[in-house]
Amino acid sequence: MNDNLRQALNNARLQPVDVAAHLAVDPKTVARWLKGRTPHPRHRWAVADLLHTDEADLWPHLTEQRRTIPDEVQAIYPHRWTVPQATWRQHFQSATRTIDILTYSGLFLAEDTGILHLIADRARAGVKTRILLGDPDASQVATRGIDEGVGPEVMAARTRNALVLYAHLASVDNVEIRTHQTVLYNSIYRADDDLLINTHAYGTPAAQAPVIHLRALGSSAAAATYLGSLESIWTSAKLWMG
Repeated sequence: MNDNLRQALNNARLQPVDVAAHLAVDPKTVARWLKGRTPHPRHRWAVADLLHTDEADLWPHLTEQRRTIPDEVQAIYPHRWTVPQATWRQHFQSATRTIDILTYSGLFLAEDTGILHLIADRARAGVKTRILLGDPDASQVATRGIDEGVGPEVMAARTRNALVLYAHLASVDNVEIRTHQTVLYNSIYRADDDLLINTHAYGTPAAQAPVIHLRALGSSAAAATYLGSLESIWTSAKLWMG
């Protein structure tokens, strides 16, 4: 029995036939709802509107079944290109301890002179900065080029270009650049406890793939998984001398 729904009908001085007429459904359907059957979402919303209450008050078990978004998820962007440029700048500007960039090329950042200057300034202010780019000659880089649909030569060229553009940062205190030969399932852009995760999807350029903004809130949170992955790749990567 759905006592919540029955009580709400009593409080509104409505009969099941009134609800049925309002929703244009069979009265037997409303009777089944009162006996415990859960209506389709559009009917739940309509009943809640009719009774001037919240859906969760009538069917509280649905709230318990819903998957909640953890507190560490700050934002989700449908594509990397939808992340405002100001967000990228604020992200790195906010760093007081650590900046990490893990990607194959990150060319969209490397081509932004303002962001490179910003990262250099943060490093001079004492922020430990680590940049991890793909080894242009690695098979993993070539494979990613194929996966994105741009071809292995283009991806390798992007990585070489990025290394050239990031090169001047290597001379800045607190900055270290390494190259890796790792299969990346995502790119990570870290500023202290905040991570912008650019997921990788087969057949989709990174700019078209989603970005998830996570804030590390504990060792068991999702952000910790990405941070652990980043550390593993950093440890196995090779120092880039330019």
